[in-house]
Amino acid sequence: MGRVDGKVAFITGAARGQGRSHAVRLAEEGADIIAVDICAPIESMNYPLATPEDLQQTVKEVEATGRRIVAKVADVRERPQLATALAEGLEAFGQLDVVVANAGICPMKDTSLCGGFVDATDVDLIGMMNTVAASLPHLKQGASLIVTGSTAGMIKGTTEMMGASGGVGYAWAKQIVARYVEVLALQLASSMIRLNAIHPTNCDTHLLHNEDVYRAFLPGVEHPTREQALLALPAMQAMPIPYIDPLDVSNLVLYLASDESRYVTGLNIRIDAGAMLKASPV
Repeated sequence: MGRVDGKVAFITGAARGQGRSHAVRLAEEGADIIAVDICAPIESMNYPLATPEDLQQTVKEVEATGRRIVAKVADVRERPQLATALAEGLEAFGQLDVVVANAGICPMKDTSLCGGFVDATDVDLIGMMNTVAASLPHLKQGASLIVTGSTAGMIKGTTEMMGASGGVGYAWAKQIVARYVEVLALQLASSMIRLNAIHPTNCDTHLLHNEDVYRAFLPGVEHPTREQALLALPAMQAMPIPYIDPLDVSNLVLYLASDESRYVTGLNIRIDAGAMLKASPV
């Protein structure tokens, strides 16, 4: 216990899924949390996004650990909204030590010309960069920035396999995350601020569990079920599992947030059950 005791973490996409898991895991180890989520639909999405009630559940679970949390509705596509939410957190906690740019979507419904592509890149890439940009003025020596990529973005040819423009945008955005980390980490290193990316494989969240993603693994099935997908999903990993758990990702977030990783920076770390051992990197 106490691996991030006294630290303050800013987490996007924190209302459910990986974001909630990160918030609770860091709180269990002593961190106070500034949590944001859009808590509203995006038109190009075929699966529902988090709700205000989901964000309140995150609040309850963090507070159950004995730590404090400031939770705000904010859209990562809008940097001023992030800055406002962060300012309220800083007023409450007085510092910022850890940033987890986690918010991400995979929109597969084009409501306008390449609308899914625009929404995916706006959230998954620009939203990540907005989170980092809003945070940088408040970071001091020893701070840790952690951004979320994807194994899908590291597999060669993914953009050709994703079908709808939103899937292509998702894969492309995650590819750019990997290079962004390497370049910006070098700029931050002299200030003793670290930046790393985590690239999960299939993860047990809403982003995975929907017909659009299932269909990518079962292209001949019009309405694939979860039961059918569970038989197909293990094909992506070398280890015979369909997906990892959000907690598996959170444990890596915890390590990167802690001083245990004080000299770890500029890395793109796969947590992929061997998926990249089966595929050629970009």
